[in-house]
Amino acid sequence: MRNQQFAIRPTAPAQALDELQRIHFLDETNATITTASHLLCDFYARSWPEFTMPDVIRQQLSNLMATPDTDGLDFLSHHDNVPVTVFYNLALQRLGFGVDLDFKLSDPLAAMVKIQLPVADHAGPDFTLAELKQAWYLLLTTHSKNGQSFLDQLTTHGYFDPFVHDAHVEKPLIFNGKSQAVFDTTHLIREVVYVESSQDTDHDGKRDLLKAEVIRPAETEAGLTVPVLYTASPYNQGTNDEAGDHMMHNVNVPLQPKQPNDLTLADITAQPDDTPVPAPRPVTATTQEAEQTFAREQSYTLNDYFLARGFAVVYAAGIGTLDSDGVRTTGDPEETTSTIAIIEWLAGNRTAFTSRNATQAIPAWWSNHKVAMTGRSYLGTLATAAATTGVAGLKTVISEAAISNWYDYYRDGGLVIAPGGFPGEDADVLAEETFSRQLQAGDYHRIQAKWQADLAAITHGQDRSTGDYNSFWDARNYLKNVKNIKADLLLVHGLNDWNVKPRNVNNLWNAVRDLPVTKKIILHQGQHIYINAFRSIDYTDIVNLWLTHELLGVDNQADTLLPNVIIQDNVQPETWNAYEDWDAPTNPTRNFNLQADELVDQDTHEPLAYATSFNDQLPVDQFNHYTHHIDDWQNALLGEKHNDMFNHRLIFKSAVLTDDLLLDGKPTVDLRVAVNQPVGMLSFQIVDYGDAKRLGVSPTILARKALDEGYRWREDDLREFQTTTSTPFKMITKGHRNLQNRTNTYHVDPLKANEFYDLSVTLQPTHYRLLAGHQLGLVIYATDFGMTVRGNQELQYSIQLGNSALHLPYLPEKK
Repeated sequence: MRNQQFAIRPTAPAQALDELQRIHFLDETNATITTASHLLCDFYARSWPEFTMPDVIRQQLSNLMATPDTDGLDFLSHHDNVPVTVFYNLALQRLGFGVDLDFKLSDPLAAMVKIQLPVADHAGPDFTLAELKQAWYLLLTTHSKNGQSFLDQLTTHGYFDPFVHDAHVEKPLIFNGKSQAVFDTTHLIREVVYVESSQDTDHDGKRDLLKAEVIRPAETEAGLTVPVLYTASPYNQGTNDEAGDHMMHNVNVPLQPKQPNDLTLADITAQPDDTPVPAPRPVTATTQEAEQTFAREQSYTLNDYFLARGFAVVYAAGIGTLDSDGVRTTGDPEETTSTIAIIEWLAGNRTAFTSRNATQAIPAWWSNHKVAMTGRSYLGTLATAAATTGVAGLKTVISEAAISNWYDYYRDGGLVIAPGGFPGEDADVLAEETFSRQLQAGDYHRIQAKWQADLAAITHGQDRSTGDYNSFWDARNYLKNVKNIKADLLLVHGLNDWNVKPRNVNNLWNAVRDLPVTKKIILHQGQHIYINAFRSIDYTDIVNLWLTHELLGVDNQADTLLPNVIIQDNVQPETWNAYEDWDAPTNPTRNFNLQADELVDQDTHEPLAYATSFNDQLPVDQFNHYTHHIDDWQNALLGEKHNDMFNHRLIFKSAVLTDDLLLDGKPTVDLRVAVNQPVGMLSFQIVDYGDAKRLGVSPTILARKALDEGYRWREDDLREFQTTTSTPFKMITKGHRNLQNRTNTYHVDPLKANEFYDLSVTLQPTHYRLLAGHQLGLVIYATDFGMTVRGNQELQYSIQLGNSALHLPYLPEKK
C-alpha cells in the first residue's frame, strides 16, 4: 500500500510540545523522565486507553517486536537509548502494519519510505529525548494501515474519555491544526425547525416554510457556540422512485431535424421572476426550545465525523419535500433561494419557527454564524448554487460531483444526453422523484393540481425535442453568477464520472481561477462516489484542516499547505499527485492528423486528402441487444475490426508511444463531415489501447465498518481502488455534438444532405497518463447507447480526413 498525507501541518518544536501537553501525553508525571526509553514506555502506556492494569499494558508492549530478536518491553526495559529503527519497528506495528507482511524488522525505514509514512528528524542513529517527543508528535498525525491517524485510532479506543468526563480537555481541541473527536456523541441534541423562506412557490399566499433537521453537541446547552455543516439534500425526506421510473422518457426514438434559427444569447437569457412575495409571518414570541425532534437522519459519514469534533450538522430537503411547503423546480433560482434560506437562519439573518403553526420563532442561538456546505451530486450542486449567491455566513463549500450548469448534466452539444446509467432521465423526472410532499396523501391532495401543472411546465421547458440551450437551462446555469462567490471552495470530482460529467467541475474551476477566494480541487479515478473512506489519501484530515481554518478561524495554513490540485494517478494504485493547476491555459498541445485508421503527429506528417465513412444503422437484433446490454455495445465499439461494429464507427490509432503522455485538459476534434440526411450527430471517445491491469471502475471495500467516526460512534467501510485483470483498452473521455449546432448550443445551423461542413468539438476534460508502449485511440461514431437517443436511423456519415485532426493538451514530464 501507499499512503499520501497532504494535511500534516509542519509544527515548530515548541508548539508540538505545547500540543502534546494539551492532549495529555506530556504532563508533570513524565516531566522528570530523563531517558528516551523510559519516556517511550510512558507514551505507549498512555496509548492503550482500553487497558488500565499496568501488567496488561506491559503485556501489550511485549507483543510488539523492537528488533528481530527482542520484544518491545524487553528492549525498552534494558536500554536507555531508543534507536530510530526500534522506534519505527514499534510504531509500524501500532499502526497496524504486519511484520514480514508489510515491513522487515531489519529495515523499518525502507517500509516507511515505500508506504510514504513521515519520518521524524534525527541527528544520529538514536533519538535524543527532545527528538523522541517530536517523533511521537509526528507519529500521532501519521495514518495507520486502516486509513486513520494514530491519534484518531487512540481516540476511538477511548483515549480522551477520562479527560472529557473530568473536564480536562479543551473544546474544541486542536491538534496539528485539526479538530479532535472529544465531543460526546451519545448526547447529541436533535431538533426540527421550520425556516421561513422569502418565496411562495406553491402560490398559497404564504411564504414557504422549510423543514430543517438540526444535530448539535450537548455542550451547546452550556453556552458553547459551534460552526455548522449544512447538507441540502432533496432526497433527505424520501423519494418517489416508482413515480420517477414511470416518467422515464423513451430514448429509442429518432433524432429529429431542427429548424435553423439566428438566436443570440440575449434571446434565450432567463429573466428574473418579479412576482411579489407575501409578507413574512409576524413574530410574536421567541424561544430557544424546539418542539419537535427526530430519531435518525439520512446521514453522510463525513458529517458524522465532524459531529464528534464539535460541529453541528443541519439537513434540509428544500421546497416541495415532505413537511415543507412549495414545489420542486430542479435547479432553478427558486431552489437556490430555498437552499440559502437555511444559511441565512444559521447566520442570524432569517426567522425559523418551532412548528408549522409558526407561532414561536426560534433562532440558531447555538451557531457561531459560520457555515460550510457539504455533499455529493445534487447535494453538492446546491452547495455550488448557494455559493454563487454570495450569501452571508457561508464560509466555504465542499462540493463533490456537483453540477455547475444543468445543461451540461442533461444535454451536450445540442443533444439530449442522459446522465451515465440513467437513459431517459430528465429534469422533470428528477423533480417528480424528489417531490416527497407526495408521500403524505392529505398534503398531496391539496397540492396535486398545482404540482401537475408545474411538472408539465418543466417537461415543456426542458425541450427534449431539440436538445438546445434555452431560457429553461439558462436559469439553471450557475456559472453565470460565479462573480458573486465569496466562499472558499474545495471541489471534488471523479475523472470517470459519467453521471455528473467532468465538464461541470472543470467549467467551475476555470471560472473561479481568478476570483479572490481560496480554491482547491481533488480529482479521483472513480465514478459518482464519495472518497472520504479511502485508505491512500487523508481526505478526512484534509477536510478537517480546511474546516478548522474556515469555520473555527484557526491559523493552520490550510490555504497554503494544501496543494491547489490533487489528482489520483490512473496507473499506479494508491497514488495521488499534487499539481499547481488543472487544464491550465498555458498547457502545450499535441496535434494528430486523422489518416486511414491512423492518428499521425502533425509535426512530422502532412495530412492526406482521404475520405472515409460509416453507417449508424444496426441490424434490428443487434440494435435490440445493445439497448439492453450497454456494456456489450461499449466493448464492441472499442474492440477489434472484425467485430459486429466494424462498419458502424471509425477507429484511429496512433503509433505505439515511445514515452508516457500525460493528458491534461480538454481534447478537441476538428472535422470536415457530411451526412446523407438533413439530420445527424457525432460522438467521440478518446481511448487508451494497450494490455494493462487498470484500476477498477468502483472502489473495493477493504474492511467493513473499519473506520470509527468517533468514540463509540458510527462507522464507515474502508475502501480503495484496486487493479483488475488485464484489459486491452480503456475509454479516457468522450463528447457529443448535434451537426446542426456547429456554432453553439442555442444557434441552430442548416444541414443539407451530403454537404461537407466544418465541425469543432470539445470533449469532456480529463487528466490521464498514457504509458509508453500503448496507443492513443480516437473512436468516431454516432449513437451512444448509454447517453444519446437511439433511433437506429439509416444515416451515413463521411469524413474528409485531410481536414480533420485531434488536439490534446498535455503536461510535459518533469525530468
